[in-house]
Amino acid sequence: MYSLRSRPSLVSVRKFARPLGSRASVRNLIASLPEFLAGGDFREFLGLVRRARSKGKAIHFACGAHVIKVGLAPILIDLMEEGWLTALSLNGAGIIHDFETAFCGATSEEVGARIRKGRFGMARETGEFLNRAIRDGAGDGLGLGEAVGRMMAGSRLRYRRHSLLANAHRLGIPVTVHVAIGTDTIHFHPDADGEALGATALRDFVRFCSLIERLDGGGVFINAGSAVILPEVFLKAVAVARNRGAGLDDFSTAVFDFNHHYRPDRNVVRRPLGKKGKGFYFIGHHEIMIPLFAAALKS
Repeated sequence: MYSLRSRPSLVSVRKFARPLGSRASVRNLIASLPEFLAGGDFREFLGLVRRARSKGKAIHFACGAHVIKVGLAPILIDLMEEGWLTALSLNGAGIIHDFETAFCGATSEEVGARIRKGRFGMARETGEFLNRAIRDGAGDGLGLGEAVGRMMAGSRLRYRRHSLLANAHRLGIPVTVHVAIGTDTIHFHPDADGEALGATALRDFVRFCSLIERLDGGGVFINAGSAVILPEVFLKAVAVARNRGAGLDDFSTAVFDFNHHYRPDRNVVRRPLGKKGKGFYFIGHHEIMIPLFAAALKS
């Protein structure tokens, strides 16, 4: 036997959480978190994002459509305006919900009920506006994100102030959109153009590779709510960037999602990292975690 006091222990009261008073700030809340597991990781990741901003390095935010559907566009727009996000990437559903929000202040339908009647995804304006923007952008040599952003920014849509793409275009923040043909409702509308979709999406992948090169030296890549498309695109972009000579030895990554998924874990948090930097995985509802993350940065 030995004395308990002499044994190395993994948990110490010095790292326990601290109760907060009724007038506590967000800064106090973050400081009060326990220094274990995600509590310590969250504070460390916040420090890495702050360091990236202070050094003028890239802070690239990629997200699935669910982040938009739970009402977080105003949070992300504010972060863009405050200089906390330098690039934005979406999957194909992202532009659909972004447009519908800007068009009529509402989005997302009850799929189970509407698909049985053949009505799911058949909103006329969504297909017409977005497919026209993509066709026009293809003709002008634009990427998909820039094509839709240009259309949104130049429109008179009533709720345009809530559009990620319109505001990114206004702020000069690059947006890339990554699609798989057949995954988005606008692909089965009569005015969908496969040649235009392919051309604009490929331009966005090339642009995305160039944006990923900018992570080196302390940048940060965040994947929020995309379980397949964006993690796969990110991994390939890292491969292209290193093949072109970018070291990418010093950057960090984080995944925010409400489940633990294989591809985000492997393709964002583990496989791409270089000699420096760290990967993080934060599990929790977007509608809580993203506002908390944003408030903690600004505090």
